[in-house]
Amino acid sequence: MARHHALLLLAVLLPAAAMADPDALQDFCVPDAGRGRPVELGLLRTYPCRNPANLTAGDFAFSGVRAAGNFSAATGFAGVAVTPAQFPGLNTLGMSFARADLSAAGGVNPPHYHPRATETALVLAGRVYAGFVDTGGRLFAKVLDKGDVMVFPRGMVHFQLNVGDAPATVYGSFNSENPGIVRIPATVFGSGIRDAVLERSFGLTPAELRRIESKFGPPKKTEMED
Repeated sequence: MARHHALLLLAVLLPAAAMADPDALQDFCVPDAGRGRPVELGLLRTYPCRNPANLTAGDFAFSGVRAAGNFSAATGFAGVAVTPAQFPGLNTLGMSFARADLSAAGGVNPPHYHPRATETALVLAGRVYAGFVDTGGRLFAKVLDKGDVMVFPRGMVHFQLNVGDAPATVYGSFNSENPGIVRIPATVFGSGIRDAVLERSFGLTPAELRRIESKFGPPKKTEMED
């Protein structure tokens, strides 16, 4: 009986462990992409570590978020995501981060979620209306000022809207090297889901659906239907 219980416990714990970022077995591991073949660790791909004796402070510093990314004309949003692919010093540390900029007067980071990470968002500049919706449909939202921080639990749909008169900047940190992102509007209306599904789900006429879908361009060629 005890052996049976132990096997059940392993069956529950092992899948969860396989989905999590791998725990570090050393202080750090800056990958050496020029040496050896990459090692696949679930959703992550890494390389053998560089010799720590050859590392400098520069290997653990990153300047790629000093400026905003490219703004979307439709939403007024600009994002710069930083994972170990952009900043190798993050490798095996189980975290990543991003800079989000919202243009003045209504710039919005549309509803989205991160399937593999919880996010903490620090407002560096401006005033931002931010929030998330839990699995029960309850909204948790408020206006954040410079210096305020809000947490978006893993897998919860969340958003940010500039409600100030000046551009806003938000710095997000994630407890995963590969948090992933699913943008709700583009996923629903820009992925090629059959018209009947969307028309019935949202109460749209064919003309209304065509107008919405036109904002997201042609669907990506990734359909995997039977």
